[in-house]
Amino acid sequence: MTHACARSRGFTLVEVLVAVAAMALLAVMAWRGLDAMGRAQTQTRERSEDVLTLQAGLSQWRADLDAVTQLAPVGGVDFDGRVLRITRNALVSDPATVAVPEPGAPAGTGSSIRVVAWGTRQIDGKRQWLRWQSPAVRTRDELQAAWQQAALWGQNPTDALRRNEVVIVGVDEWQVFYFRNDSWSSPMSSATAIGAASASVQSPLPDGVRLVLTLSDGQVLSGRLRHDWVRPTLGVARS
Repeated sequence: MTHACARSRGFTLVEVLVAVAAMALLAVMAWRGLDAMGRAQTQTRERSEDVLTLQAGLSQWRADLDAVTQLAPVGGVDFDGRVLRITRNALVSDPATVAVPEPGAPAGTGSSIRVVAWGTRQIDGKRQWLRWQSPAVRTRDELQAAWQQAALWGQNPTDALRRNEVVIVGVDEWQVFYFRNDSWSSPMSSATAIGAASASVQSPLPDGVRLVLTLSDGQVLSGRLRHDWVRPTLGVARS
């Protein structure tokens, strides 16, 4: 009878405290595991988003160069050390759309022509790689004005010009090279040589354009990235 009463008296206070402590330890371990999984998922998502954004930026860079169109009085591609300006046919990716030139428009223009610019600028204390584009141009005067606005955007942009820009990725530095005469060289030296030969002749398009980005530290993607574009009309890629 005495043994039966001893077995039915339940847990002691010490046993209950030990059990509660064990449960608390398991809860802490489970929470840390879930927190680590959450951080890993967040980092993976951020990395995926950054990779997709950079890929989209590089795809847009190639698309702009693929669609380059030379129209007087401006060049098709021009780099002044700060900004790369491109005159492009905006309808290359949409063959179903037909541009209708207006009276007085330069040959080949219409609602399909835009001026695009690429450059970098400090935004909130961080240097960013940016893309800008003008509205569609329909006359030579509008083309010339858009070309000048692209240069202004690369130097001292107004709030109105900034509304047409897109931030791509944080960078510490960017460089552009042209492929001409079987070698890569600075666009500035190429422009000087061509200008010295004939100031009245429109600069020919480069056979290739090399983009070098130094992606900023402290973000998911960092380090040096090189991307080469080759003019499609060449037929065979050169490096």
